[in-house]
Amino acid sequence: MTKKNRKVGVSRRGFLKTLGVGGAGMLIPSGALAAQERVPQPSDGELATLLDLSKCIGCGECVSACRESNAAKFPEPKKPFPEMIPASRAKPEDWSDKRDLDGRLTPYNWLFLQNVEVVYKGEEYDINIPRRCMHCQNPPCANMCPFGAANKHENGITRIYDELCMGGAKCRNVCPWHIPQRQSGVGLYLDLMPSLAGNGVMYKCDRCYQLLDKGELPACISVCPEDVQTIGPRHEIVAQAKALANKMNGFIYGLEENGGTNTIYVSPVPFDLLNKAVDKGKGKPHMKQVADVMADETNLATATLIAPVAGIAAGFLGLGAKLMKIAGSSGESKGDSDES
Repeated sequence: MTKKNRKVGVSRRGFLKTLGVGGAGMLIPSGALAAQERVPQPSDGELATLLDLSKCIGCGECVSACRESNAAKFPEPKKPFPEMIPASRAKPEDWSDKRDLDGRLTPYNWLFLQNVEVVYKGEEYDINIPRRCMHCQNPPCANMCPFGAANKHENGITRIYDELCMGGAKCRNVCPWHIPQRQSGVGLYLDLMPSLAGNGVMYKCDRCYQLLDKGELPACISVCPEDVQTIGPRHEIVAQAKALANKMNGFIYGLEENGGTNTIYVSPVPFDLLNKAVDKGKGKPHMKQVADVMADETNLATATLIAPVAGIAAGFLGLGAKLMKIAGSSGESKGDSDES
């Protein structure tokens, strides 16, 4: 399949400043404000990414760049892990000795490549699919987190805050693709409820928010030698995806899945064929059609009931995290004074 070079749809610096959606507009709401925004509506300021699967050569540069860009966020667990009560409620999940594993999603690997070979209309295709969080427009992981640890930013990012997350895995259970992954032995639960809380922290792609805040592209986009991904305002990305699919007589995924996502794939072959061919399982998401989780009346009612409680929990856990940090700093200072 012929590959043509093209320019990235936005400049490598300053594109968020042009859009006017950077900085303070992406800060997490806290306390009561968080409760008001538990079930957000899609906004015009959302950024989306378009992935042209006809271009991906499976080089893995995006995977390496993701790891390098986000290495400072990776967990450093304390062992042995506290025993859960009851033991069967939340079994430990430990990936700290498998940090180099890149064939699936883990707390240390937020993006991986799926490769499939399929035949469509008599022609053979070798397709590489970069997989990570879909960053849904109305994300159930954020809407239904009982601790208020997951939130959607105005720019379309859905982010899990590790300082608030108790590792209960509700986000993974309600995610249609089961994206978030848990690492035990890290997080606030160790100080608050080591045997009764969620047993760790959940991790997933946060679209390199630390780069977006500075007006830079996410690492996986800037490093790609084939310009597989394009990022921009969602309405523009949707238009580009439709035009590209029409040009290649291709297919789109993510436009309507789970009510719409900010990760949109365009493929020269149908996604039902890709879904049949991809290796699926824990840490390896499917690519089948997905109904809107938040359109379910039960889930919507649950999210509405959770909202005020989660807002209070987020405020409480945030305060607890600050107090723990202050206590830790005081302990270190005292230790330094004693030594001197």
